[in-house]
Amino acid sequence: MPSDRLDETLDSELDDLISSGTAKGEEWVVTEVLPARAGLGRRFRLAGHDGEFLRMNSNSYLGLSAHPALLDAEEMATRRFGAGPGAVRFISGTYQPHVDLEARLASFHGRSSAVVYSSAYAAVVSTLAAVVTPETVVLSDELNHNCIINAIRMTRPADRAVYPHLDMGGLDQALENATGRGARAVVVTDGVFSMRGDHVDLAALGEVVARHDKSFPENVVIVVDDSHGVGAYGATGRGTEEVSAGGADVLIGTLGKAFGVNGGYVTGSDTLVRYLREKGPMYIYSNPITAGEAAAAEMAVSILDSPEGSELLSHLREMTARFEAGLLTAGFETIPGPHPVVPLMVRDTDRTAALVTRLFEGGVLATGLNFPVVPRGDEEIRFQVNADHTSADIDFALSVLGSYG
Repeated sequence: MPSDRLDETLDSELDDLISSGTAKGEEWVVTEVLPARAGLGRRFRLAGHDGEFLRMNSNSYLGLSAHPALLDAEEMATRRFGAGPGAVRFISGTYQPHVDLEARLASFHGRSSAVVYSSAYAAVVSTLAAVVTPETVVLSDELNHNCIINAIRMTRPADRAVYPHLDMGGLDQALENATGRGARAVVVTDGVFSMRGDHVDLAALGEVVARHDKSFPENVVIVVDDSHGVGAYGATGRGTEEVSAGGADVLIGTLGKAFGVNGGYVTGSDTLVRYLREKGPMYIYSNPITAGEAAAAEMAVSILDSPEGSELLSHLREMTARFEAGLLTAGFETIPGPHPVVPLMVRDTDRTAALVTRLFEGGVLATGLNFPVVPRGDEEIRFQVNADHTSADIDFALSVLGSYG
C-alpha cells in the first residue's frame, strides 16, 4: 500500500525542524577509537571526516567502556553463555551473570534487592507503569528527563502535577493540593538533571514528603532516576543520595553511563522488586541485556567500589573543575557544580549551532541542545567530562572554544 501522502507530510515536518534549528541532523559514525598516548586521552575517527576528535559528549564518565577488565569479563561470559539471552527473563532469559549483577547492585546501594532492564529508559517507564494506578497522584519536577515525562503520559493516574524545578515549596503546595485525590502519591524526579548538571536535595525533598505522608493511605513514594549521578557523583560514586544525604524509596540507575556498559536497573525493597518482575511491562515483555554485558557491568561496579575507582572519581572531579574554571576565565556562562555535566549556556539557537560547528572544525565533539530539548532561552552546549580526559585534553578543548570570534 502506498504511503506517498504520509511521506509528504513527514517531509514537511522535517523541513520545519531544519528551518527552526531544532533538527538533530545526521549522526556521526565512529570508525576507529585510538588509544590514549603521549599525555592525551582517547581520540576518535569519524566516517567521512579527516583527522582525530576529542569526545566531550559521552556519558561514560569513568571512562570504563574500554577498560581491559570489563572487556575480559564480557568476552568470558559471552563465550560461556552466548551472544544473546534467547528470551525474556521469566521464560528462559535469566543467566547467572544477571543474578550476580543484581545482587552486586543491591549491595552497592544498600538495598535488599535490584532488578536489571534493557535500558534505564525502560526501567523508568516500566517502574512508573507498575506503581502508578488510577488511585495514584503523580508529582514531577518540570525539568525531568523525557523518559519520566513519557512514562507519566502512558499512565492513568487520579491526578498529576508538575512543580517548578527543584522548588520544595512548590512541591509542598502540590502535595497539599493532592491530598484526598488518591490513595497513593508518587513524587518522581531526576537525581542529577542531565541538561544542567544540578541535582535534587533529597534530604529537603524527604522532609517535604514526610509532612504529607500520613495524608495518603499508601504513602508518598519517592522515585529517583539517578542515571547521571550513580557512578559519577559523590565521594564513592553513589550519586545524589550520597551528595544530598537523603534517600529514595525507588532508586533507578543506568549501566550505560558511568559504568560504561549497557542497561538499566531499579533498587528497592524485596517486595517492590518482586512486584516489578510481575507487573513491569518492560521486564516481562522485553529481552534483558546479554550475559556478557551483565558480567562487564558487575566488573564495573567492583572497580568503582575499589581504590582504583576512588582514583578515577578524584581525577574526574579535578578535570571537571579545570574545565569549569577555564570556561569562566574565557568569559563563558556556565552552571558551576561538581558534576561532570558542564553546560555552556549560549541562550541562542543560531549561536549554539555556530559554536558546535567551530568545535567540530577544531577537533572537539560536543552537543548543542535547543528547544524543545531545553526551554527557550536555555540553549546550551552540554560538555561531559570523563575520567579518561587528561589536563592536555581539557586545555585543548578550551583553546578551541577560545578561538571562537
